[in-house]
Amino acid sequence: MDILNILKSDIMIMDLKAKTKEDALHEMVNSFFENGLIDDRDLFTQDIFKREAEATTGIGDGIAMPHARNKAVKEAAVLFAKSEQGIDYNALDGKPVHLFFMIAAPANANDIHLQALASLSALLLDANLITELKKAVTPQEVQQLFKAASDKKKADERQQTENQDLPLIVAVTACPTGIAHTYMAEAALLEAGKKMNVEMRVETNGSEGVKHRLSSAEISNAVGVIIAADKKVEVERFAGKKVMQTAVIDGIKKPEELIQSVLDGNLATFEVEGGANNNSSAEDKQGGIWHHVYQDLMSGISNMLPFVVGGGILMAISFLLEQSLGKTSTAFIFLNSLGTNAFSFLIPILAGFIAFSIGDRPAMMPGFVGGYMATQASASIVKSSGSAGFIGGIIAGFIAGYLILFLKKAFIKLPKSLDGLKPMIIFPVLGLFFVGTLMFFVIDPIFSVVNLFLVHFLTTMGTANAILLGAILGGMQAVDLGGPVNKAAYTTAIGVLSATGDGSMMASVMVGGMIPPLAIAIATTIWKNKFTEDERKAGISNYVLGISFITEGAIPFAIADPLRVIGSCIIGSVIGGGLAQFWKVSVPAPHGGLWVVLLMHNPLYFVLSLIIGAVVAGIIYGIWKPKKIALFKE
Repeated sequence: MDILNILKSDIMIMDLKAKTKEDALHEMVNSFFENGLIDDRDLFTQDIFKREAEATTGIGDGIAMPHARNKAVKEAAVLFAKSEQGIDYNALDGKPVHLFFMIAAPANANDIHLQALASLSALLLDANLITELKKAVTPQEVQQLFKAASDKKKADERQQTENQDLPLIVAVTACPTGIAHTYMAEAALLEAGKKMNVEMRVETNGSEGVKHRLSSAEISNAVGVIIAADKKVEVERFAGKKVMQTAVIDGIKKPEELIQSVLDGNLATFEVEGGANNNSSAEDKQGGIWHHVYQDLMSGISNMLPFVVGGGILMAISFLLEQSLGKTSTAFIFLNSLGTNAFSFLIPILAGFIAFSIGDRPAMMPGFVGGYMATQASASIVKSSGSAGFIGGIIAGFIAGYLILFLKKAFIKLPKSLDGLKPMIIFPVLGLFFVGTLMFFVIDPIFSVVNLFLVHFLTTMGTANAILLGAILGGMQAVDLGGPVNKAAYTTAIGVLSATGDGSMMASVMVGGMIPPLAIAIATTIWKNKFTEDERKAGISNYVLGISFITEGAIPFAIADPLRVIGSCIIGSVIGGGLAQFWKVSVPAPHGGLWVVLLMHNPLYFVLSLIIGAVVAGIIYGIWKPKKIALFKE
């Protein structure tokens, strides 16, 4: 992409007035709005702040690239802004940001914002360009500087194509969000390759999928491989090559060092069958074993959730039809069986993808089978009418994953001529046999009893215990507004619903998740003088998000004022979750908010629990919030 096509001179801000990160973002968004490039300032601002909540776009060296793809954007554009004094932006290097490039892309523009990020990243590797941009005083100067830098880059690329017999290094870059850092690392490695007379081929694993996928010929001809990634990438294809694995930030900050390490040849040869977690990412190494366990568990849960939501809501609708049409009606039988069939896959999917996250494709089959065995009544040492359930399925997934890692290590010295036996015979047969053995003789007998005890406890616990548990699960929904704690509570409720058919815990979780956005909406409605016009508009949208059980609607407000927003919302969600248990509310659907209220048991008390919790949280936030703190500046 030619960045000059979307770098608009008429919207540039050559002297930012803002002193803080939030104010700077608002000032740039306002320029887009005032020049007619976006038609909904509120909506675009929310996505800009949501992206910043995922990871800072301050890439270091005094540069930030905030960006969003949004339906409010009428025309793709890049806004350049400059701050003479510099702004504390929480950048990767901790230094103030002086140069800003805000990228806006229409919702239907595919990956244009990613192309813009990649193009900017490549040009901004030129230290002279950065220096000159800091000196520029007019938009025309900025345009001229970028044109000169673009022309120089094209000339360098032409010269590189003329070079012959250069060593080839292939690389893969990836970051958790798959946006800026992925493409910054790509650009840095390509630029370093030019300086070091090395031919580079870089594959990016971004949010839009894999770009510039490495061919088998490129991998075969490469002298080595650089994997600069903070998430799992496909690595089996690099077996037998010299591989450097590191964090994506190293690809940005020290590409020459990475390339030199490959050229020196002092790297171990990558073997897929080698020790535990050969394909683990740099993030796994930095986060430790518990972080890796959490990632594996979330991999299973994220793949399971579509089955939960789709099957659960259809099953709940079938119960509603049963009341009016009867158990023998075609509509009830069809929807109920469809939902039940989807639910029957929950634990196998959970276990299979946990195993896949750990041991890759060979671990998936024994993981699925182990998960399926966890759903069946124990037929072994301990005769039980129950099954190992969710707990057994999670254990099956981890057993299958780490067993395959062990088998890979155990058979690493198998002759190369017999390599084909491992994925076709050895791993499937031994993996299935050992996982099945452990599930049949150990896990199922033990955890079927444990699961029955937990089910018995949940179905017979007294009102006080139920209220306490409901309050805790409801409060967890507001702790991180869609993050790990929120998901842990949600998964717990799904487990109870799946094991018992009782949606009481789901009621507390749903109420707790709906309260934060509704509390924001209430506060912005009642205390209008404490919020800007744009904040009040965002508050109105939170009414819709709240009743739809979309907790993330509160995130932009929590970013700007975390203590007051999250603190007040936790109090309201605890109250709402506890009241749902006190009034014995039950929700048979795992999602939907008020849109599935007719499917609930004691629906009026569900609504009352929700209103009380939201009003309490909204009042606390409204009183607590001073007038001066505002998220969306006018």
